[in-house]
Amino acid sequence: MSLIQFEQVSKAFLRSSSRMLLRGILVERFRNNGRSQFYALKNVSFTIHEGETVGVIGRNGAGKSTLLSLVAGISYPDAGKVTVQGRVAALLELGSGFHPDLTGVENVFLNASLLGLSRAKTIEKFEQIREFADIGDFIHEPLRTYSSGMIMRLAFSVAIHVDPAFLIIDEVLAVGDVAFQAKCYEKITQFKNSGKGLLIVSHAGKTVQQLCDRAIWLDHGTLMMDGPTEEVVAAYTA
Repeated sequence: MSLIQFEQVSKAFLRSSSRMLLRGILVERFRNNGRSQFYALKNVSFTIHEGETVGVIGRNGAGKSTLLSLVAGISYPDAGKVTVQGRVAALLELGSGFHPDLTGVENVFLNASLLGLSRAKTIEKFEQIREFADIGDFIHEPLRTYSSGMIMRLAFSVAIHVDPAFLIIDEVLAVGDVAFQAKCYEKITQFKNSGKGLLIVSHAGKTVQQLCDRAIWLDHGTLMMDGPTEEVVAAYTA
């Protein structure tokens, strides 16, 4: 069964739109001359099936994070079609889905609900989430008092315990300490061995080779290669 399918997907953004007034942005859009746009993804197609573990590699600006945001439903394609089946848990950016003024406990319930978990199910899994995050009494403190490593611990713990059909991970794991990273990789391996799907972005080809059976190489929004991890990483590094 296919869990994720991209069909001729394109996603474009305006250049330097943050420095323009709203009037200027609207004028550029209506002109539609293409000069102010760049394509983060262009005519990308692939299918990920149940149980596949896939790595996305490419240089900065290749379109990796844009691809993940489309899978997670954070953004939508300008052209083409993205189809996702089942619950997806995504770790794309530190603190995404969390509120800085809420405590760790409150954020667990907030984030779990955003990932589609009922309150009753979250209560059932709360002790597992708390124990895995291992942030002690800080679980009762506001998120704004947390270090980046503590936020990552809590976010990863929620994501891995909501029983998703597919887990998406950006470079966020690089924030944690070595011991917790090892703990995360062990949990990811268990997740993978249970037949669940995994989509991971990493600049480290070694990480992708360790965790993924298949890799997708993006360059300037174009899908350059899709195949066995060893072959794709070798072509990319060459």
